[in-house]
Amino acid sequence: MKQHILDLLRQALDRLAEDGVLGDAERPEPQLERARDPAHGDFATNIALVLAKPARLKPRDLAERLVAALPESSEVARLEIAGPGFINFTLAERAYQELVPRILEQGHDFGRSRLGAGQRVQVEFVSANPTGPLHVGHGRGAAYGAVVADLLQAVGFEVHREYYVNDAGRQMDILATSVWLRYLELCGEALRFPSNGYRGDYVWDIAATLHREHGDDYRVDTAELFAALPPDAPLEGEPADQAGDKEAHIDALIAAAKQGLGDNRYRYVFELGLNTILDDIRADLAEFGVEYQEWYSERSLTERGAVNKAIERLRESGHVYEQQGALWFRSTDFGDEKDRVVVRENGQSTYFASDIAYHMDKLERGFDRVIDIWGADHHGYVPRVKAALQALGDDASRLDVLLVQFAILYRGGEKAQMSTRSGEFVTLRELRREVGRDAARFFYVMRRCEQHLDFDLDLAKSESSDNPVYYVQYAHARICAVLRQAAERGLAIEPSASATHLERLVEPHEQALLRTLGRYPEVVEQAALKAEPHQLTHYLRELANDLHTYYNAHPFLVEDSALRDARIKLILATRQVLRNGLGLIGVSAPETM
Repeated sequence: MKQHILDLLRQALDRLAEDGVLGDAERPEPQLERARDPAHGDFATNIALVLAKPARLKPRDLAERLVAALPESSEVARLEIAGPGFINFTLAERAYQELVPRILEQGHDFGRSRLGAGQRVQVEFVSANPTGPLHVGHGRGAAYGAVVADLLQAVGFEVHREYYVNDAGRQMDILATSVWLRYLELCGEALRFPSNGYRGDYVWDIAATLHREHGDDYRVDTAELFAALPPDAPLEGEPADQAGDKEAHIDALIAAAKQGLGDNRYRYVFELGLNTILDDIRADLAEFGVEYQEWYSERSLTERGAVNKAIERLRESGHVYEQQGALWFRSTDFGDEKDRVVVRENGQSTYFASDIAYHMDKLERGFDRVIDIWGADHHGYVPRVKAALQALGDDASRLDVLLVQFAILYRGGEKAQMSTRSGEFVTLRELRREVGRDAARFFYVMRRCEQHLDFDLDLAKSESSDNPVYYVQYAHARICAVLRQAAERGLAIEPSASATHLERLVEPHEQALLRTLGRYPEVVEQAALKAEPHQLTHYLRELANDLHTYYNAHPFLVEDSALRDARIKLILATRQVLRNGLGLIGVSAPETM
């Protein structure tokens, strides 16, 4: 309906332009908004105010010319010029009635559009280091990223979903060394586990696999291994005067592991840790309804020379300099708070250098827009990445970084303590097993991504109208129950995509439901363009409320066959929109509850 009125406006503007009314000024796209007050109609546009100056007319005078130039439409019941020159549109009841057969005919495609046709968008999300299981913070980024990608695809964009695998660098070396040390303990070696190592039980599991499959083949004398290492920092409970540096200790331990095992055996332990955890992450995300077109390896950037290429481009453009043996990117020239190291004193490139190369590669792959979804704790990283793209001569405006705040779990009004295998964090898998995939997906996207999320576990599991996902799903199940009742009573239900009998939908509850259904395509479009899935969850709750209110006020399976047909068509259209909306946020639409 909104699109129809926009088409009418464009035709009117074309007529006025042909008549020379609008002058030579560039003509903007007309904006059409839902009227806040129903007394002012359904839609309003300010296009007369926008074009009045270049047209050298008073806004109200131009509004009158526009109204006169608008083509006739059976879907528009009334036009009104309000205030300084707003044009208000009131739709005919017929426009809402014809919405029902349109929904039934289009089915799954209702609400989808070709708005973004021809534009390629890459959405990179989660991208957690494969050094441990996904936790509930990753879960919010996963749900949000998946829904943003699905919404963009629903409005016609070609979407490429990507996970950036940090499979190189120091953190992966710490993981490999942690696995090897736990393996040595399983071999009977006594050692002091480093304060900076990975301590989760999942590390023991990987080490147990190594020991089970290779026995003592990877065993060394730990007394000799630790003898030449610098001291570690004191652990909790140890004397504070015990000198030590945890960073120097773990780096020396990594070097000792590489020397003690040799290249091939160390690489085997490294790959075992990486692949075990990465397989676990893949499975976790798949069970959460999150799929990717590509798992992009950080290591491949170095292997293909992309990191060196990015550094050379920065060097050629004069944006790097050497200082104290390291190579620095002059990011302060682009508004960053300080310059950043891209190559360390030892000749190794930094994580930041890989990130520069990765984003360079994204743009080189021809995406019109690149969306990174990061945790809110990475907000300081945004300006330096954009600075690097500017320095490379790329268009940094093609990159959007969306920051997702933390999720805090509550039970009984207090922060939840859930058992974890690591003892350090609640995993996404544990959350999913406690509240279910549907509730987790819905709750994660109910708020703006930049807002903190208080996740009420008791509410997510409750079967009450206070639980938003249950409330929406129950609306869908209620409609399915009506159809089962009709079948049990032998009533013929033929959900044809025709407007027959829909003029009988005159009750206020029916009118309210029709108007809410009419907003669905607009909600999908706005949620997609603004990357705001919460707009869709709010809409679904409103639609469910309209359905429940209607259900409680009026019987559907009435004796009057024409009225029954109209009401059945209306609730079938409602069921389809509930199903479509829930599908876009990765939530099921159950037929029984």
